[in-house]
Amino acid sequence: MSMKSKPAPRRRGALVMVAALGLVLSGCTTPDLEPIPGSITYGGQPRTKLTKAPVGSIVPHQFVSGNSFVKEAYIIQPDRSLKLVRRDYFDIPIN
Repeated sequence: MSMKSKPAPRRRGALVMVAALGLVLSGCTTPDLEPIPGSITYGGQPRTKLTKAPVGSIVPHQFVSGNSFVKEAYIIQPDRSLKLVRRDYFDIPIN
């Protein structure tokens, strides 16, 4: 005769907290990144389209802005436009 055990109250509370946290975080969205001077899409989409790269490809881009080295990543959209999806700043050491 097997008996199924119920989760301990403490464990059940932890499971409820994790589920609630997951529900709250699922409603979070990150805002779209806005192009800055030096970005490929600053001032609008480029006039030429990347026709040979497959849709969904990542296009890296690097430039210097002020005292920072900037790395951006774009994804090619189905209409061949570029969507800015990531930007990282790295300080340039000044001696």
